[in-house]
Amino acid sequence: MRRRDLMLQAAAAGLALGAGRRAWGQDSAEALFDAAGYRRTRYRAPVDRDPAPAGILPLARALRLRPGRDSLFIDVLPADGARRDPGTGVWDGVPPHQTIPGALWLPETGRAIPDPALWGGLIETIGAARRAHPRWPIVLFCRADCWMSWNAARRLALGGVTGVWWQPEGIDGWHDAGRPLAASLPQVVVPHD
Repeated sequence: MRRRDLMLQAAAAGLALGAGRRAWGQDSAEALFDAAGYRRTRYRAPVDRDPAPAGILPLARALRLRPGRDSLFIDVLPADGARRDPGTGVWDGVPPHQTIPGALWLPETGRAIPDPALWGGLIETIGAARRAHPRWPIVLFCRADCWMSWNAARRLALGGVTGVWWQPEGIDGWHDAGRPLAASLPQVVVPHD
């Protein structure tokens, strides 16, 4: 009888553990996104939703554009390990970074809650480009399976910026298509008082 009781207790514990894992998995899935629908953690993962109202720019169409000459390409990949001086806007400790030639690198702007100074710098960059080239598409990217560019494209479009496109394959797709990459440094975002 004692052995049977132990087996029943073990089975009950296993069921409880399994239920706990399912509940934990549900909670962590819900925790991936904030209330507004922006991904807030584990940014490198397959993207399974549309960034509407931003459009999705297929790689074949992106490859026909000439970044910096007929379009504004913005790389939002984070600058891992780097630090931005809030007083000067200059980045320190930036790892080497290769991106799409002609693109501007504005790291960290694809976070669920972007730093206000960095987001302001992104808006100013787009505003300057639009004043000079009102019809240029704005293309946001990072790497394949990266939610940061999805977040940034969606936030810009929801904020009223028109002509915003998300390019899902990003740097990886560009390079895999046989296109060269170029060394890049983060854009200096000058703080405003």
